[in-house]
Amino acid sequence: MNMALTLFTNTALASLLVLIAFWLPQLNTYSEKVSPYECGFDPMGSARLPFSMKFFLVAITFLLFDLEIALLLPLPWASHTDNLTTMLTMALLLISLLAASLAYEWTEKGLEWTE
Repeated sequence: MNMALTLFTNTALASLLVLIAFWLPQLNTYSEKVSPYECGFDPMGSARLPFSMKFFLVAITFLLFDLEIALLLPLPWASHTDNLTTMLTMALLLISLLAASLAYEWTEKGLEWTE
């Protein structure tokens, strides 16, 4: 009973905060607030320029490799083993997974800028 009440209270509070955050900024809109800001000057052109998908893909690839490195660094403490060969095998397996994924990205031309 206590767990259900806590879960209901947390869900209701989170939903209320999401609704407030969604509706509150829309109450006070005027033309200066919704216009794009360029250092106080009137915009020279469209503020909605097309975004290159290559930048996004390279950023996602960087985040994935960075996450793998972040998993590799605490590996000796996370494995709770004193056996050096086991730890080195796990680290080598993770590094080989990184190398294989980099080779896959390279062969699929995911790292090239020209289309």
